[in-house]
Amino acid sequence: MLTQFFKRPSSPGILLIISTILALVLANSPWSEHYFSFMQMNFTVGMVEGVNITHSVEHWINDGLMAIFFLLIGLEIKSELKFGELNSVKSALFPTVTAIGGAIIPAAIFMMINMGTENVNGWAIPMATDIAFVIGIISLIGSRIPIWVKVFITTVAVVDDLIAIAVIAVFYTNDINFVALLIAAFLVLLLVFFNLKKTNHLLPYMIVGGLLWWAIMASGVHATLAGVILALTIPLNRDWSKEEITERARRNYDFYMLAKDGGSGVTMKDAHIKLEKTKRQIESPLKRLERKLHNPVYFLIMPLFAFVNAGIVLDGGVLTSAFDSTITLGIFLGLFLGKPLGILLGFWLIYKLTRTKNSPKPVNLWTTILGVGFLGGIGFTMSFFIGNLSYSEGESLDYAKVGILSASLLGTLLGFYFLRYRIKRFDDDGF
Repeated sequence: MLTQFFKRPSSPGILLIISTILALVLANSPWSEHYFSFMQMNFTVGMVEGVNITHSVEHWINDGLMAIFFLLIGLEIKSELKFGELNSVKSALFPTVTAIGGAIIPAAIFMMINMGTENVNGWAIPMATDIAFVIGIISLIGSRIPIWVKVFITTVAVVDDLIAIAVIAVFYTNDINFVALLIAAFLVLLLVFFNLKKTNHLLPYMIVGGLLWWAIMASGVHATLAGVILALTIPLNRDWSKEEITERARRNYDFYMLAKDGGSGVTMKDAHIKLEKTKRQIESPLKRLERKLHNPVYFLIMPLFAFVNAGIVLDGGVLTSAFDSTITLGIFLGLFLGKPLGILLGFWLIYKLTRTKNSPKPVNLWTTILGVGFLGGIGFTMSFFIGNLSYSEGESLDYAKVGILSASLLGTLLGFYFLRYRIKRFDDDGF
């Protein structure tokens, strides 16, 4: 039963919901002091004095484990750029323009509400979309949504992540330590060298990637960007000669026939294990790492991140003051109204520019895009992450979390409602 649960596409979203509820329950229970104390408990990595790194549990999760999350996001982006919906200008046009619209409008709404105040630093919080939640909701709706909608919304979320990464790199960087930055640059060159030499073993990339994380953290640039840089240097192709492919296929066939004929001591289980091993060896380093990271990221790191960051004390006074705050209002309106409006406007613009007189008129297209827009307003993981960069601990961060949670909840409900109940018929071929 548990194995089947982890195989479902909706499982990461469900675990995020469970982690969020658990964090809220603990934060508002008699154990709240223990919950918050645990988050601030210091943890040291390293055994050499002067090189040790000491941070709180919360900091290690947000800046350490989330670097692995960004590594996976970077791998997915690179894969999309090479083989997916972003591999050509034509195929990338719709999701890219749609995602840009869905990023600009929410940020503009937040800035208009908070202009002239010290809260304006959180302008990027409502730009982000939580891809795990979106995929989870789409999978719950099931076969009522055609393939093109699933591909489209996933690609929009990937572009959205790319925009968020660029924003973090440019706008959320502290004072620069140029010595550490030079070390980081050298490490990047070393990773590029591995790529050019077609190094297919992951270990050298992981060792240098760990050092890169340390150097970038020391430089003042946000450390999680090390994950993205590492992802972009890992090879996506693996060159196999025709002779090598033929030889491996022949050896596997002979081994399989030994197992099938019996009497050799080789079992069918041995044959299937060998075939599975060969299949994995054929994988490119990028695809191999992406497969290995998927479960740890979606089933451990993201739920941990939600558990650490979603805990808010929800007494009447906090909620009242939160919805009196321009931070909460800007994030709520940015995600709940700005996201669907921006996605609709972006899609409408590129649709009008590319549609010809003879183009067929899709059935329920705009209702579908509206549903996609509301799901795009599920900020959650990335919004929490940018919220932590925008505001220090205290009321401002709590207000941001209230805005993120409330907008994400309503976006989930409305997105599910429109795509599940308001659309009776789709055009399977898309737009």
